Amino acid sequence: PYATGMLDTGDGHQVYYERVGTPGAKPAVFLHGGPGGGCSPEHRRLFDPALYDVVLFDQRGCGRSLPHASLEANTTWHLVADIERLRELAGASQWLVFGGSWGSTLALAYAETHPERVSELVLRGIYTCTKPELDWFYQFGVSQMFPDKWERFVALIPEDERGDMLAAYHRRLTGDDPELLVAAARAWSLYEGEVITLLPEPRLTEQHDDGHFALAFARIETHYFVHGCWLEPGQLLRDAPRLADIPGTIVHGRYDMPCPAHYAWGLHKALPQMDFHLVEGAGHAYSEPGILSRWIEATDRYAGKA
Repeated sequence: PYATGMLDTGDGHQVYYERVGTPGAKPAVFLHGGPGGGCSPEHRRLFDPALYDVVLFDQRGCGRSLPHASLEANTTWHLVADIERLRELAGASQWLVFGGSWGSTLALAYAETHPERVSELVLRGIYTCTKPELDWFYQFGVSQMFPDKWERFVALIPEDERGDMLAAYHRRLTGDDPELLVAAARAWSLYEGEVITLLPEPRLTEQHDDGHFALAFARIETHYFVHGCWLEPGQLLRDAPRLADIPGTIVHGRYDMPCPAHYAWGLHKALPQMDFHLVEGAGHAYSEPGILSRWIEATDRYAGKA
């Protein structure tokens, strides 16, 4: 980074941000997944530093932002407002908005609220945060593909509560028992970390099993998901026509377990002007080779690189 700082949101949060690349080059913002995942140095490498001036930030309550794992004043619309504050701080009238997984959800929410501020959209692992998507991941669907991971995920929850795993975990992650909170956070986080790649990836398993990471990741995810991410049912696809004049790229792994390709296909149909890539032999994670190459091709192209 050539600059770092803490954005004071005015409602109790300090949001860590960094700027990388070349000052004054093509402006872009990177929106990480989760919610609650935070940014890593690897995310900077999705952009050619000679061609881009990129803002990356840890969303409220996660990564280097403070207070850690806080749920107060932490909603989708707080994050949309934070993105606008960061755009103003960067001095950009428009910027490329880049996000994957939950980052795609947030990117769509931001772009549909402020379409005039978006020069291009680059999206991966499309997630629209509807009840069927949540049920697929946390109730019945992924459980059929990863029965071993599922068995470990449900082990913490008594059988009479397993009819709503999201609510059961949310109770434990917002309760008063510190040992149970940490155990629930690691179980929730590890389940997700082990189903996001087509083949096992020990590095992701290690990251998701880390107690500090898992606490913010699990608490913030369940907080968002029990509230439907503060979106009306089907809102993001319903309002997609607001983006009809914005160029973009949609990338999705054929074997994405957390985010079924059905929803990426729906977004593609709603936004036919955007390039669409359904990547064979790939799961959910941005680090899957086929997905990574498509992302870098997109950022190179939108910066005018031959």
